[in-house]
Amino acid sequence: MERLDRIAVAVYDPKDDVVRTFVQSNVGPRPLERTTGRLADHQALQSLAATGVAWIDNAMPGQAQGTAASPGHVLAQQGFRSRYAVRIHRQGRLHGFIFFNSRRPGFFTEAIRAALVPYRRLIDTLVVSELTSLRAMLAAVNTARQVSHYRDEETGAHLDRVSHYARLIAQGMAARHGLTDEYVEYVHHYAPLHDLGKVAIPDSILLKPGRLTPDEIAVMRTHVQHGIDIVDAMIRDHGLSSLPHIAVLRNVVAYHHEAADGAGYPHGLRGDAIPLEGRIVAVADVFDALTSRRPYKEPWTFEAAAALLTEQAGRQFDPECVAAFLENPASIAEVQRRFGDTGPD
Repeated sequence: MERLDRIAVAVYDPKDDVVRTFVQSNVGPRPLERTTGRLADHQALQSLAATGVAWIDNAMPGQAQGTAASPGHVLAQQGFRSRYAVRIHRQGRLHGFIFFNSRRPGFFTEAIRAALVPYRRLIDTLVVSELTSLRAMLAAVNTARQVSHYRDEETGAHLDRVSHYARLIAQGMAARHGLTDEYVEYVHHYAPLHDLGKVAIPDSILLKPGRLTPDEIAVMRTHVQHGIDIVDAMIRDHGLSSLPHIAVLRNVVAYHHEAADGAGYPHGLRGDAIPLEGRIVAVADVFDALTSRRPYKEPWTFEAAAALLTEQAGRQFDPECVAAFLENPASIAEVQRRFGDTGPD
């Protein structure tokens, strides 16, 4: 279609009231990468979400408006002059939005909008199908995870923090590694499932307050293989093998205890041989374990935990992951505030 320069999808997270870029296709540079904002702060999208009436702007200002980081400002700087947005909505649930953009003023006429209907419906169906499959997987895994909560000191808040820390790291590494918004989102969703296999570890070992014996450590380490077996069974039983980025989930479970210097387990992989999502979750998980209160220890300060991560960069942890994480102390503090062990806001 002539002069349709950009199609993008943003997903909506009701837990955070946040809209995030998910996938996009552009003629020329990608103007919006890893863009996040609260739905409550965007009046036009709020209206679209509530009413379903499409948002049409055929006269975007030639001079950028809004804050420098706002989507409208960025799009105007890239020369876009028309935009058209529709919501992705099913059974009373908002899944996100589809955005169409053109550099031609007045582009989205009634005829053009009518021509876009089949594309809208196709994108809508594909996105809802993918998100529904993702939620089915997360719901299935969450059932097993909830069982483990009754047997382990790790709280739901711990899992929320690890999830958000993993996203911070993935976002910090995205530009250098060419990570898509979709990949970052899946790392965020799958990170809390890293220790799923602990559900299969005996209570006498999992809940032991003191130091484990070598034999007990060997048993504890089998939680990685147990986790892989559970994930494989859920993928098979729920028919989710075609879910995009399903390998990210398996890699999070399988490789989050590998170490940069090869001293980790269960495979003793070294450096870049460890899948990136495994390296990301390793940093997020250990940082939260250090800074969380446990029955056997007080929480470490940010400074103390950061010092350990820095010291172990290149040994236990991937140096890039550590650097990407520690460059965001304000964001880390915000995650800790929102997801304290008393629960989120």
